[in-house]
Amino acid sequence: MKLIYFENIIATEQRLTLVDFYATWSGACKAIDPILERIGLALGDIVNVMRIDICSQSNIEIVRHLNIVSVPTLILFSNKELLWHNSGVIAYERLRNIIRRYSMLRE
Repeated sequence: MKLIYFENIIATEQRLTLVDFYATWSGACKAIDPILERIGLALGDIVNVMRIDICSQSNIEIVRHLNIVSVPTLILFSNKELLWHNSGVIAYERLRNIIRRYSMLRE
């Protein structure tokens, strides 16, 4: 995905955008998959979950631009503004509460 396209998505999306930077070989990334799926199902009306494979050549520009050095890395955006950043696995309840808190701040 090109950086310009990525920036356009996070700038124009009406909902919050949660970006998961992952690698297919990472056990931690596999562990967070069901958590992100639950987030998408439970909070899909307020957050768009986007996944970016850091090993894909087409994503290198984005990975470098955001200085992603570990996986999984989650970044929450609103209108292109970085709101929250986390590296490593996070519990569903904690992630849900963070997303809800930032969603309420936008209103």
